[in-house]
Amino acid sequence: MPQPHPRRIATVSALVVLLAGGAIIAGMTLGGGEQPSAGPGSQISGQSEAGAGDTARAMPSVAGSAFQSVASDPAVQAQLDYAMTYWSDYNTDEYGVLDGNDCVNFTSQSLIERGWQMDEDWWTEGTGADFDFSSPWVSSTSFRDYLDESGRASALSDEQRDQVKLGDVVQFDWDNSGDRDHTGIVTGIERSGDDITIYFAGHTDDSDYRSVDDAITVDHPGGTAYYWSIPE
Repeated sequence: MPQPHPRRIATVSALVVLLAGGAIIAGMTLGGGEQPSAGPGSQISGQSEAGAGDTARAMPSVAGSAFQSVASDPAVQAQLDYAMTYWSDYNTDEYGVLDGNDCVNFTSQSLIERGWQMDEDWWTEGTGADFDFSSPWVSSTSFRDYLDESGRASALSDEQRDQVKLGDVVQFDWDNSGDRDHTGIVTGIERSGDDITIYFAGHTDDSDYRSVDDAITVDHPGGTAYYWSIPE
């Protein structure tokens, strides 16, 4: 794979402009700038934006083999272990942090742990608040376009939940405007008859097992979920 072009984009401090609780980088909307919520199905730490206090959520309470949270593929399990380790305790020793809009950055990190390699279009360098990045590394919409154009994942609609796997990427369009507003990692799948509930981890809303259904009916009523199926 081509190596990331060094210092290709200026540092976050020069590029990030917070606007109305979101973030825009050189005209590019970033996903993940949402308020924490207290719906069931995951846990949230106090690292989300707007100075929110800690809000505990219980892990999904399901019995037997209907709930899946452990992957058979070691690479996928390494990705899930990374997500569980750093969903609230950010890995600032190895990566940068985009305050208030860190969801795609976190998802990208988990894919590196899975075994993906950076390329000339999807890359980052630096740590803490001083890091450089390409657009697809931090923007939900740009990441969608990157996955589509690179062929590294296949698009699924919310009606195709039966094809979603642990470690896949979930994205949201909160207002159905055509862009993507939030990105996470599928960390749990619950099956009950024909009903399938997907749980995901992410930053900003910091969560480990957040329900997709809660995200699009309680937290953002009318929002739409999409998935990217990653080959194992």
